[in-house]
Amino acid sequence: MQNSDTNRASLIVGLQWGDEGKGKIVDHLAQEVDFVCRFAGGHNAGHTIVTEGKKYALHLVPSGILNPNAVNIVGNGVVLSPKDFIKELEQFDNIEGRVYISDKAHLLLPYHALIDQAREKLKGDKAIGTTGKGIGPAYGDKITRVGHRVGELLDPEKLTQDIMNYFNIYRPIFDAMGVETPNDRDLLADLIEYKEKLGLYITDTTLMVWDALDNNKNVLLEGAQGTMLDIDHGTYPYVTSSTTISAGACSGLGISPHTIGEVIGIAKAYCTRVGNGPFPSEDLGKDGEYLREKGSEFGTTTGRPRRCGWFDAVAMKHAVRLNGVSNIALMKLDVLDGLDSIKVCVAYEIDGKEIDYVPYTLDGVKPVYKEFKGWAKSEGAREFSKLPKEAQDYILELEKMCGAKIGIISTSPDRDDTIIRD
Repeated sequence: MQNSDTNRASLIVGLQWGDEGKGKIVDHLAQEVDFVCRFAGGHNAGHTIVTEGKKYALHLVPSGILNPNAVNIVGNGVVLSPKDFIKELEQFDNIEGRVYISDKAHLLLPYHALIDQAREKLKGDKAIGTTGKGIGPAYGDKITRVGHRVGELLDPEKLTQDIMNYFNIYRPIFDAMGVETPNDRDLLADLIEYKEKLGLYITDTTLMVWDALDNNKNVLLEGAQGTMLDIDHGTYPYVTSSTTISAGACSGLGISPHTIGEVIGIAKAYCTRVGNGPFPSEDLGKDGEYLREKGSEFGTTTGRPRRCGWFDAVAMKHAVRLNGVSNIALMKLDVLDGLDSIKVCVAYEIDGKEIDYVPYTLDGVKPVYKEFKGWAKSEGAREFSKLPKEAQDYILELEKMCGAKIGIISTSPDRDDTIIRD
């Protein structure tokens, strides 16, 4: 894949509530790039990649890891769990010189997960439905300026002292929440291990990305989760704690807006959501269950069953505009195989009034559907002309509704079962 303009990076962003299949598309495109750069999120995000019959679950490692010639960068906008990152790297060989972590990325340590879980428990039926991985507390520490950055791992003794001071200052809060913190001996042992295993990869990644762009390298920017989970533009408060839209790549990697070229938005041919929060096109009947089972809609990170429903063209048009999407990759078309009728949400109804935009809140919104005739089999198709006529019509109509070209279509989890439309 070539960037359309010199010194411009291409960007991948999720257009729904996460789990859109970004991993497969990044993996597919990463075979032709020099750098893959992750700019937001933590190990609550999960990308599943299937190649040559083998499945890889990625949470923090950029999806370009399967290209032996690609350099993979974890940017400063990520909150990094050293323990989980080390475990994830164990899936791969010969990673020296191919993985780098920003020294300015913030650390996510086990106590952050304990805080996360305690908060959710205290909220009871008002819980957001987080993964409990500690993402929110880690970003919270960053914003309140009491967090610690990956570069501090290079001096584990000092970092231990700083974290223990933090524990002592906030001891009443930890005690009230029932959160157990480690002693200094155990904490130091963990931090020394993290330094030994990750120290080689810690660097100023902003300079690396600048240098790559200056030398006309092909750079691919990889987001996590989806637009409707963005901290500012998602269904707040049922969102994640980072900027998931394309604008987040600038602050999350240290690049300027004019260095971003093509923006590829990823969306499923239907829609899913994990956790609590409004989901206008959710189907609680047999069709929703069909999508869940056929699409194996269970979280890569948590294993939780995903809520399933129909494609939401209103939210999609909103996401396309918000991200500046020039090309859409439509995932899991084959999951719709076998359905007699397929619905698309084309408008919302609020208090008896029909609207075609995303309002301040989606609470209480009712979907207005348009129905399409189903088809028998699209699975494994690698050319648009090989798709059933009904599937072609469905895609062309979605294209009009969303306001962007659907240039990539996935028809199975396998890397090669992908249609590229000129």
